Amino acid sequence: MKIAGAIVLVILLLVTLASALAVVQARQQSRSLFVELSRLGSERDDLNFEFGRLQLEQATWAENSRVEQIARGKLGMVSPGPAETVVIKR
Repeated sequence: MKIAGAIVLVILLLVTLASALAVVQARQQSRSLFVELSRLGSERDDLNFEFGRLQLEQATWAENSRVEQIARGKLGMVSPGPAETVVIKR
């Protein structure tokens, strides 16, 4: 009977140690995943800021007055006069 009790005690000790190691590994993995989550959240915020900046820049570049200024200055384009304008009616 004493040998059986000792075997059960050793088995319980090994199971307890295995459980403790599993808890340590789970906590380490949890910490690693939290660090990764924080990094990705920061990266998301940076990308959202950059996206907003690019949208503002796109709106600035596509402004009608700017397009007209470039068309007149660099391309030599002019608006047609009344005599050159044709109205198409359906």
